[in-house]
Amino acid sequence: MDKGNLSVVSEFVLLGLCHSWNMQVLFLIFFILYLIIISGNIVIMILIITDYRLHSPMYFLLANLSFVDMWLSSVTTPKMITDFLRENKTISFGGCMCQILYVHCVGGGEMVLLVVMAYDRFVAICKPLHYSTIMSLRKCTGLVVTSWTIGFVHAMSQMAVIVQLPFCGPREIDSFFCDIPLVIKLACIDSYNLGILMNADSGVLAMTCFILLLISYTYILLTICQSSKTGASKALSTCTAHITVVVLFFGPCIFIYVWPLSITWVDKFLAVFYSVITPLLNPAIYTLRNKEIKDAMKRFRLYYMHSKGNI
Repeated sequence: MDKGNLSVVSEFVLLGLCHSWNMQVLFLIFFILYLIIISGNIVIMILIITDYRLHSPMYFLLANLSFVDMWLSSVTTPKMITDFLRENKTISFGGCMCQILYVHCVGGGEMVLLVVMAYDRFVAICKPLHYSTIMSLRKCTGLVVTSWTIGFVHAMSQMAVIVQLPFCGPREIDSFFCDIPLVIKLACIDSYNLGILMNADSGVLAMTCFILLLISYTYILLTICQSSKTGASKALSTCTAHITVVVLFFGPCIFIYVWPLSITWVDKFLAVFYSVITPLLNPAIYTLRNKEIKDAMKRFRLYYMHSKGNI
């Protein structure tokens, strides 16, 4: 095709989550969910920062996970919420590229961060005598920076290809945000092989992290089974929360980027799951199953009430 005859697409049309439901009801539901996501994750970060009893590697990593979850949801959810009340659901070309960049940067970073959290639990349970030496603040900071670096490199590797594609005609994206598999289909080239390659890029990262997590938690569970009942119960409770988060996050990602079949309504549901439901459930999972977090919340509430009573 003669590239001189191609017109530049300046914006895309997002078809949204669905068309049959009442848009005002969906707006209210997702607006409330988004407020809960932001407030819940902010509460966890504040508790970990202000309570010295939570100044440990595990909670340092948990605070970073809350920050990542909050950002991941903020990349797509506000746009989806406002589009419920709009007739013209458009997004600029630049805005679309930014969504792709941030989703894959933050999503890739969270995958690696979950592996880091599994490594932290592995050291704590399998090598408890060396835990404080191995998981120093410097080591934890380095691991978090590594997770962000890998996420950024992954996202940039995707963007380097996407921004070079010619877009000349179709501009409707059957989703509530821009994602690579859907955007590639709109390019004015035969994008089948490219789509497979780009999905493979994301799929390799997801599967590599998931396999590392499986190995880590298998080793941890085997160690727990050989431990005393008291220590095993506490360790199992902590690991159960971690494993639940891993399954909730990786399940949809692997299905979208590794599974060969693409079913629109399933992909939309899974996209909502990892961008809204998982960031929503993470604070609840860690709060309800973690005694130290619950105790920190009680102390914070008592401190707040005491301070308010002295005014």
